[in-house]
Amino acid sequence: MNTNEQELKKLYEIFLQSTGVSTDTRKIEHRQVFFCLKGPNFDANTFAQAALDAGALAVVSDDAANASITGVHLTENVLATLQGLARYHRRQMPAHVLAITGSNGKTTTKELVREALVCKYRVYATEGNLNNHIGVPLTLLRIRPETEIAIVEMGANAVGEIASYCLIAEPSYGMITNIGKAHLEGFGGVEGIIRGKTELFDWLRTHEGMVFLNGADRVLGKMKWRFSKVRSYGTAEDDFHCEPIDEAGGLRYRLPKYSLEGHCQLEGAYNLPNIAAALCIADYFEVPMPEAVDAIAAYQPQMQRSQRIQGKRASIILDAYNANPSSMAAALENLAKQPGKRWAILGDMYELGEDTDKEHTALLQMAMEAGIEHIVVCGAHFMRNAAAFPQVQAFADKDALRSFLRKQAWEGAVILIKGSRGMAMESLLDVIDYEGNP
Repeated sequence: MNTNEQELKKLYEIFLQSTGVSTDTRKIEHRQVFFCLKGPNFDANTFAQAALDAGALAVVSDDAANASITGVHLTENVLATLQGLARYHRRQMPAHVLAITGSNGKTTTKELVREALVCKYRVYATEGNLNNHIGVPLTLLRIRPETEIAIVEMGANAVGEIASYCLIAEPSYGMITNIGKAHLEGFGGVEGIIRGKTELFDWLRTHEGMVFLNGADRVLGKMKWRFSKVRSYGTAEDDFHCEPIDEAGGLRYRLPKYSLEGHCQLEGAYNLPNIAAALCIADYFEVPMPEAVDAIAAYQPQMQRSQRIQGKRASIILDAYNANPSSMAAALENLAKQPGKRWAILGDMYELGEDTDKEHTALLQMAMEAGIEHIVVCGAHFMRNAAAFPQVQAFADKDALRSFLRKQAWEGAVILIKGSRGMAMESLLDVIDYEGNP
């Protein structure tokens, strides 16, 4: 059976009586609707009865074997039904929907925008990084009637994904943080990244939505003329341009238009466009600018994104949630500006396809030219390309790297830790600045 309007209305009535939705029986809460999603290595249809036994109000399944179970709602495709229900719910809610995508800084920007907007509005934003084909509908289904603005983060690994999320979320406002070298393998190169990310702009232009544009981005800055509704930020000519004052202990910046100075606990000048975006959006929604600046100053970075951790002997820049060539380069540029004995501890970058060796070599060359005293890399990709750089310490795996790090003296060091999510470089924290070290 197809997920038609009548079926969605019936399911929506059940959803309104529920406490929300779940896709994981290990985390299901009382009276939630459980969706039996499946993938290459799992099929949650086998947990339909378990979900009901755990307190689910209803179960949505696409396995005919579950048809006789009381409480099961049978559909043709569970994922399509989840997405259809999310779109249906979005259309019932009065909230404005603001979509955020981009190669780098999506989650940080989402958090800053939320902090600025909650000064005046009831806001709901994507939790963590639930930003894919499952996360976007789950986010939409958490919008409540009292929500005034919903911020929906959209991630993508290939052309067409952002367009599909727009069909579900139907945003009225949107921004792309930047265009960089992320997921090169899935997008098929930089041109594919541009096509894929700007699908959000295509949607907004077609549906007369409002675009917040990073004018400082070399690709996005050329697109301003395309839109009838646009607010630009990031360049000296824009209303919202953050001039850095200094970066010690977090970013201090000047907002010339308002004669305001702000502070942020995020690390690195590469976050200034994210701050400018949040202030630009807050201004559009008429949040008093001093309040927005104060809210951003109070934001505590988390989830291993642009965090500064002060240890017993060293200062650690933890930016290990993920990495790509663009974000890695920005982090190294920031490290090079730091006073003290600088360490770059870098893990492999994934999803680069045929550009893998080229991009890892380029990052090593950049780190050398930046004058970073200690460059330590880990993983097969960096190992393969480090031979040309005898000053670089390279390790095949984290066990070998941990043994090396335990023997180092960290007094007065500034240490960058960064790598792709699969490298989990944050797991090295316990041996850096280790109490038993010299």
